Amino acid sequence: MLKIDRIHHVAYRCRDAKETVLWYQKMLNMDFVLAIAEDLVPSTKAPDPYMHVFLDAGNGNVLAFFELPTQPPMGRDPNTPDWVQHIAFKVQDRETLLGFRAQLESNGVEVLGVTDHGAFHSIYFFDPNGHRVELACPDPEEAEIHRKLDAVKWEMLEEWSQTRRAPRHAAFLHEREFDQ
Repeated sequence: MLKIDRIHHVAYRCRDAKETVLWYQKMLNMDFVLAIAEDLVPSTKAPDPYMHVFLDAGNGNVLAFFELPTQPPMGRDPNTPDWVQHIAFKVQDRETLLGFRAQLESNGVEVLGVTDHGAFHSIYFFDPNGHRVELACPDPEEAEIHRKLDAVKWEMLEEWSQTRRAPRHAAFLHEREFDQ
């Protein structure tokens, strides 16, 4: 059976490759892995100079960015709310999550959360390119919560596909967050 091993890298656009590398190094302690630059796009052969930078996001995960100086300024999908498109990184525990929140805030980054998602807890912020970033740590009851979610996932998907209304099978996930 054909199966994906893992994500090789995730690539986003950036306004300034150097600024982006330095920000991710300083704010999230990511190492700068490598840079690639060409005047032609290898896959399409289109003349479009770029700088492609790669950052170590831990455990073999790579976050990459393209700076495209000849293209119009980057934007966002005007029909998608800012909270939807994001990249989420796992951190070890709540202490680490709170440490990152303090580090980000002390460097002038506005941070939302800690948000309780039941199985995990998150903070949210934007990088200098306007990309939303999430850091998440596991809840102590993560394994049990995932077991409950696994038991209802297909029923939820089927109900959603027919009604386009939020099924209530997993409403327990955000009870603590919404009770605050």
